[in-house]
Amino acid sequence: MIELTDEMRDRLSAALDDGYPVIASSVDANGYPKLSFFGSSQVYSSDQLAIWHRRPEGGLLDRIVDHPQVSFLYRHGGDRTMWQFYGRAHVDDSDEARRRVWDGMPEIERLLDPDRKGRAVIVDLDRVTGRDLEMRRD
Repeated sequence: MIELTDEMRDRLSAALDDGYPVIASSVDANGYPKLSFFGSSQVYSSDQLAIWHRRPEGGLLDRIVDHPQVSFLYRHGGDRTMWQFYGRAHVDDSDEARRRVWDGMPEIERLLDPDRKGRAVIVDLDRVTGRDLEMRRD
């Protein structure tokens, strides 16, 4: 069972400000991994992550159509905390999801999309790993 912790929620929401942005990996049309930083990474629910994709099309949004499998890496070098999150991503254009993801990201990320043209991406987690940690979807 996957049950993200309050510590994960707090650390992911502060990752950009702390200088440890989350790295995301997705798969392109040719099967190659694509790495990206997402300062908007956040815990969305007990078993979901979310990001804000500033461009309303292209990039990750195109990749997850055919390859929804994604992974995220959080690493805080100072205290050697590391988590890897694996799941399946989808766009959620509902007003509620857009508001929640927008409100949950750092101010600097909101300033980069002042017109809110981006889209909310939700990741249904299948697995979370870390030092002495292994969670899987039932």
